[in-house]
Amino acid sequence: MMRLLKAEKTIEIPEGVDVSINKRVVTVSGEKGTLTRDFSHASLLICKEDRLVRIQSNWPRKKEAATVGTVGSHIRNMIIGVTKGFTYKLKIVFSHFPISVKVEGQNVEIANFTGERSQRSAKIRGNAKVSVQSDDVIIQGISLEDVSQTAANIEQATKVKYKDPRVFLDGLYVYKRLEGMEK
Repeated sequence: MMRLLKAEKTIEIPEGVDVSINKRVVTVSGEKGTLTRDFSHASLLICKEDRLVRIQSNWPRKKEAATVGTVGSHIRNMIIGVTKGFTYKLKIVFSHFPISVKVEGQNVEIANFTGERSQRSAKIRGNAKVSVQSDDVIIQGISLEDVSQTAANIEQATKVKYKDPRVFLDGLYVYKRLEGMEK
């Protein structure tokens, strides 16, 4: 079996986006904001050439070749985030006890979940913005990791325990993922 000579991925930088690289720390700036990510743990060469970001690894093993693609996807998500942003929508689903959801600081408080007396809480990660509109919870931000982790935290906070999840379908569930922020 032969090893790869070089694993390489190039990402085009759109107009209005500025990318700077300093010792594998990538900073992407755009109209929505600035994102910085440290890739110093990966033994890769990351460089900027004109309007391209090039990620490569010479004589990579399997893990290093896979890391090239992963780092490329992270940088592409950063570019999408600073140009369009990300939006996740969650639906509030209940059958008998009406669930009330409100945002308090860096937490989302879920009250009256399946008639429970205590509130359940989910942490808002990073700079994600959470808003409640009737039976929808909308999470927006420029960092895909922050937005998606916040949605996962909310979904996990309403996990039904000690009951049959096929019968008790109450909870908050992600039903739409969008590139771009809505007003």
